[in-house]
Amino acid sequence: MDLTQEETLVEQAKSDMQAFGVLYDAYYGRVFSYALKRIADVHLAQDITSEVFFKALHGIRKFKWQNLRFSAWLYRIAGNSIADYYRDASQRKALGKELRYAGCVSNETTESEVVRLEAELREEAMLLRLQQILQTLPVLQQEVISLRFFEKKQLKEIAEILGKKEESVKTLLYRGVEKLRKEMIPDSSWEDDDG
Repeated sequence: MDLTQEETLVEQAKSDMQAFGVLYDAYYGRVFSYALKRIADVHLAQDITSEVFFKALHGIRKFKWQNLRFSAWLYRIAGNSIADYYRDASQRKALGKELRYAGCVSNETTESEVVRLEAELREEAMLLRLQQILQTLPVLQQEVISLRFFEKKQLKEIAEILGKKEESVKTLLYRGVEKLRKEMIPDSSWEDDDG
């Protein structure tokens, strides 16, 4: 959706639920995907996405076009909702999730299916590990990394969403990626046992 269409729909949505429905349809998938990649829990991501659109619906009359696209505003609400979730220690869940592929390999499964499923398991295990490490980073670094690599946003867009300068976003991204890299690829010392 281009900026003109978005602006027209947002103005209509201030008094027309059908226009808000069009915005909901256009952005629900993106917001849900962002929340899912940040939280790694489908049901919680659905709850947060619903909360984002509930807040957007109730706040749309106050929304003003001040160098902030409506879609960026939704990402900002999502980021704040996710941060709220993590601040509330009573709602935190352990990320040690079991991979649920029970029953997907039958006696009739071909060898290529088994190879494919094993590859999916390895990839999912790596993504879960990445998710665990990502959640140890400061919230702003989590947001920047998620927006850049999961949502494929440009630095300028991320700066707009977060209300930060582009240089700050670059710094947050660099520091976050460095921390992730160090955790994902542990430092292997080359010690010679022969002395």
